[in-house]
Amino acid sequence: MAHHTELERKYDADADFVLPDLREARVKVGEPATHTLQARYFDTEDLRLAAHGITLRRRRGGDDAGWHLKLPAGTNTKREIQLPLGDGGEQTVPAELATLVTVRTRGRPLVPVAEVETRRIERPLLGKNGRVLAKLADDTVHAHPFGRSGGEVHLMAWREIEIEAVTASDDFLSAVGDHLLGAGARESAARSKLARTLEAVPSSDRRVDTGTAGGVLVTYLAKHFDKMLAYDPLVRLADHDDDTVHRMRVSVRRMRSLLRTHRSMIDPARVAGLDTELKWLADALGEVRDLEVLRARFERRLADRPDADQRPTWLAEMAAEELRARDRLRESLSTPRYLALLDAVDAFLTSPPFIGGRAGRPARRETAKVVDQTWRKMLRRHAHSAELPPSEARDVALHDTRKAAKRARYTAEAAVPALGSPAKKLARRAERLQEVLGAYQDGVVAAERLGDFAGRPGTPAVEAFAAGRLAEREEHGRERELRDLPAAVKKAAKRGPRRALRRK
Repeated sequence: MAHHTELERKYDADADFVLPDLREARVKVGEPATHTLQARYFDTEDLRLAAHGITLRRRRGGDDAGWHLKLPAGTNTKREIQLPLGDGGEQTVPAELATLVTVRTRGRPLVPVAEVETRRIERPLLGKNGRVLAKLADDTVHAHPFGRSGGEVHLMAWREIEIEAVTASDDFLSAVGDHLLGAGARESAARSKLARTLEAVPSSDRRVDTGTAGGVLVTYLAKHFDKMLAYDPLVRLADHDDDTVHRMRVSVRRMRSLLRTHRSMIDPARVAGLDTELKWLADALGEVRDLEVLRARFERRLADRPDADQRPTWLAEMAAEELRARDRLRESLSTPRYLALLDAVDAFLTSPPFIGGRAGRPARRETAKVVDQTWRKMLRRHAHSAELPPSEARDVALHDTRKAAKRARYTAEAAVPALGSPAKKLARRAERLQEVLGAYQDGVVAAERLGDFAGRPGTPAVEAFAAGRLAEREEHGRERELRDLPAAVKKAAKRGPRRALRRK
């Protein structure tokens, strides 16, 4: 299964549109090649993939015939996953691709929703040295959406121009696009050929009033739930540290934090159930992420040693352990429990189980109060840790302070749309405190793991010695990480932003 990131620009053009001379953009246009592309698109009957900008198709013709799944990956950018046509037939989506959109389909069948035939004239755009920078595709499109007009055939036709990067940057695509616009082309109003074919695509946007405390909570939960869902297929694809596991885990943590800091306005049974399931997911992601962080840390430490080319066996064991953890994570993402969690979050966001009247109160009062409460708790946790001498008990107290700083940060972040600059300042200050304590905690965990390696029966003496020396280095180094803690706490304790919140 091949996958890559696709960067492109799309423009609409009239039938009589003439491509401009691109030499003014210092671009040489290569010889054209003509292709006939026939694509069948798949989605759920209620178009759940299209609602999130996802396309899944089986295409014949051209130089990349096969199954294509395209996932949004940013402005003008998509992650494309490809499989060969295979022998499964035109109506059966390969299981590998169907699995990657599980979070959207939730067990609903993928069925054909449209057919699109494209006559494409493709020209390479070349740089000074003849290298292909991008491909310019001049497409004449005929499309047939299924299930419309009472079963009658409903044909559509249009012309569009695509510029897809090969080695070029988005700035290059934009410069070429400016010449197209100057010649009479128009920015495409549709995200894809499928979106234009279907015309009316359901919206995935959740609109909530952030003027109330409940609205602030639901808006933040929805934002990070959507991010979590977007990272799901990338986590399933990843076989190394590409930061997707970390980002998905952070989204889950943000959701848990807000549910906890706002628990006084939510049905206790519902919030407890969601918290339990989100913790289960966070732990599955955390197993992989913790191994990623530790292994990368040890790789850096060992690279400084004279014998850096001699990798200890315990480092190879960690790499194998990480791969097994990834397999277990994929299994977790394929369980009914995971799908039930997704449905439970959807239900929560659709009809929030608020109790009492706090959720309906103005955010400038109620949300400001929640932010202040989390801040006070964070400072109390730090005060307790500061009273303890260096010890295991202090390590636990500092870790608790770090967790409190995360909750304070996320709660302040959620409040920014309603409370503005003061909340943003608090979020930055909590983040700084979290970073300092995080660096210390990483040293604690690393030293413990290295100590385990050094003392493990059967470890070769030379490797045990190396692990022991690294553990000593971690022990000494982690105390240095706390040198920035007093300044971070002093700034966090300043009352200016919290007073400003109360004046909102």
